Amino acid sequence: MAIVVQRRDYSLKGKESKRAEEKGLASAQWHATAIPRAKMKELMKRKDGPAIRDTIIWFGGLIVLGVLAYLSWGTWWAVPAFFLYGLLYATPGDSRWHECGHGTAFKTPWMNDVVYHIASFFVLRSATPWRWSHSRHHTDTIIVGRDPEIITARPPVWKILYMQLFHLYGGPIEIKRFILHTFGRLEEQEKDYIPESEYAKVFREARIYMLVFLAVIAACAFTGSILPAMFIILPSFYGGLLVLIFGITQHLGLYEDVLDHRLNTRTIYMNRVFRFLYWNMNYHTEHHMFPMVPFHALPKLHQEMKHDCPEARPSLWAALREVVGALRKQKQDPAYVVVKPLPVTATPYRYGPELNIETRSEA
Repeated sequence: MAIVVQRRDYSLKGKESKRAEEKGLASAQWHATAIPRAKMKELMKRKDGPAIRDTIIWFGGLIVLGVLAYLSWGTWWAVPAFFLYGLLYATPGDSRWHECGHGTAFKTPWMNDVVYHIASFFVLRSATPWRWSHSRHHTDTIIVGRDPEIITARPPVWKILYMQLFHLYGGPIEIKRFILHTFGRLEEQEKDYIPESEYAKVFREARIYMLVFLAVIAACAFTGSILPAMFIILPSFYGGLLVLIFGITQHLGLYEDVLDHRLNTRTIYMNRVFRFLYWNMNYHTEHHMFPMVPFHALPKLHQEMKHDCPEARPSLWAALREVVGALRKQKQDPAYVVVKPLPVTATPYRYGPELNIETRSEA
């Protein structure tokens, strides 16, 4: 007889949301590694230089790859050219959206805002709604019924993960939201985390996005080719491979409903190229514990926190193997999680007020 596993309600309007509030998991106090005040002040110092340098490299790379892709159009060389263009369009688009959304990438506020809005469009995310969505993600990280950015439920929905290889699940959802916002409406769950005072900004941004969409469609119709869309909009879909790979390593296979980022977030060692594309978000436990530390200071923050955290995963490949292995086990046993031992110098894990289900783990 097949085992039927009851899936929890991951919506923001269901019983799990009320249950999280009743258990004291909503907007709760999280574990934070003790770091001297002077050192933390130094780590939180913002700079324009690193982000300006990386932004110039990013857009310079897009121009070079874009020219090569244009020149190769109509030949088989267009396949690798556009693949690389798409990776450079979407992957830094995701990480720059993320860091500029925190307002920490640049010291100068308007620089954060400009790059944030460009990157938001690159990855098809409504700028203002996602700013508030991500704020909730940090406040209630992987708290079921509270966090709107949980990639997949437990047991995992593999169809969603496969579709996201080409952004075919999240992309259409975002386009639907653009259309909804253009006509002055919000999804019900968006009202749960977007303040009413921000609604006008949400609708204005969506109308600008839709004008860009219409301009690209018009360019395709005028030229009789999809080439214009291959440079704008479509890279969000065909270039999303690393966005998904990086994204699933952040939290999947780890605890839900705990108040310790060491239990629900991974730090991974990556090579320089991946770290540039990801803007050091591989130091993800550090980022969640201290989100106001800029991307360029995360390696130093990692060194300050090592005594209080489990060992970082040694590579992206090792992290992916761990994630996939955990998801396979969760298909039959949703309570399964991966938990790594802490060093003897660490503060014990903080599991929170209580766990909602019996949890099995493997060190």
